[in-house]
Amino acid sequence: MSSLQENIKPYSRAIVKLLKGTIESKDTVWNDILMYQIEIQNYISQIGLVLVVKENDGYAFVKQFEIDNEGNTIGIASKRQIGFETSVILIILRQLIEEFENNPIEAISEKYITHEELINEIELFLSEKYNKVQFFKDIDKYIKKVVELGYLKEIKTDSTEQRYKIHKIITEKITLDILNEFNEKLQKYVESI
Repeated sequence: MSSLQENIKPYSRAIVKLLKGTIESKDTVWNDILMYQIEIQNYISQIGLVLVVKENDGYAFVKQFEIDNEGNTIGIASKRQIGFETSVILIILRQLIEEFENNPIEAISEKYITHEELINEIELFLSEKYNKVQFFKDIDKYIKKVVELGYLKEIKTDSTEQRYKIHKIITEKITLDILNEFNEKLQKYVESI
């Protein structure tokens, strides 16, 4: 056995998958994440990462540790610009999940939205002054980007209507502070046009 093989731990595969993205409870490494949380955290903390496990919601991911009050990290991953239009959709989804969690329906633990409902929410969100024509011309492109980012998951149904599940990870990635800050910036932008 080589020295490299001796260093492989029972949770090594879980770490590799976490470094690639969000892990859901149906993933093959989910039980390893639950069983070895402390060991995984100890390992990834050496490179400035924090393990976030939401067992009840069925997902886990890693995020960068903030080294100061300014939100700076050691820079293991760069922040991506996602564009104003995609940000608008993310903010709307975040608000919807917040409302859903504050007013739960007993038998439903996940928030779903149809394509048409999402379009209607976006129309309500944007002010009269905003150029909606261009926005809605490219709306499917923006929604696809949100799906790629992992915040929406398209659900296959028998009907022709597109339906999505809003992933609860959005509450971890877009905090209430970020939500409020974005709403303030959007209001200032609308007032300036």
